[in-house]
Amino acid sequence: MQNGLLSAALAYVVWGLFPLYFHQLSQIGAFELVLHRTLWALGFLLLVLAWRKQWQWLSHAFRQPRVLVLYATSATLLSVNWLIYVWAVNHQHVLEASLGYFINPLVNVLLGVLVLRERPRPVQWAALTLAAGAVLWMSWHTGAPPWIALALALTFGLYGLIKKTAPLDALEGLTLETLLLATVAAPVLLAWDLGGHSALAGAPGSLWGWLLLAGPLTAVPLLLFGHGARRIPLGTLGLLQYISPSLQFLLGVWLFHEPLQSTRLVGFALIWLALLLYSGETLWRTRRAA
Repeated sequence: MQNGLLSAALAYVVWGLFPLYFHQLSQIGAFELVLHRTLWALGFLLLVLAWRKQWQWLSHAFRQPRVLVLYATSATLLSVNWLIYVWAVNHQHVLEASLGYFINPLVNVLLGVLVLRERPRPVQWAALTLAAGAVLWMSWHTGAPPWIALALALTFGLYGLIKKTAPLDALEGLTLETLLLATVAAPVLLAWDLGGHSALAGAPGSLWGWLLLAGPLTAVPLLLFGHGARRIPLGTLGLLQYISPSLQFLLGVWLFHEPLQSTRLVGFALIWLALLLYSGETLWRTRRAA
């Protein structure tokens, strides 16, 4: 239990500090950065598989079209989520990105209703209503919905929905996803470089050093999360997931000095209240069941 708690918490801390990393690569466009992130992550995962001598599943997976379609879909959602997140961080939208991951648990509940035909409990309905009110409030005061937050929450929510029924474990599933993405990313990146669009032409070695970290920084938190999720109660995992957007929120306000108007703060407060209701009720039911 303690080992799983530490693993999951560490994964969320790393994800919460991601804006610091992507800020170091701000001179690289989000599209090019996601292409590199895919390839370096794949290289790291292949090294892990080689060290563990864990190759048997790969040929079996490629003989199952349904598995390939499932992971191609999850890989597409993951890459779109990465692209939006990197663009948001590099264009001073860290606060709105953090809002997306605050909303994400409530989007999961909504997807459960719409896709899995689940029946939310009354407190969950109240949390969803508050979250919808927060989005409407922000839309009314800013003149447009918080598209970045909604897109991040929806893509990651759909990604989690697919992974819920996916047949492979964390390491194998992530490897297959990045392998499928790499079949597109590699030729696109090559054409991007040959076309003279790369921001890395003549880049200093330090920038390449930061870029090489994309592999382990992408894979390790996901592997830690997979390790921890199997060892701690779902209610505890649900509470830990707020570590990441909380850290992003603090970085956006105090380090990147993004404006936090009072109207925007009201929207965040409504989301936090919704999460308090949702998490408190989940924790109460988990303890009662235990």
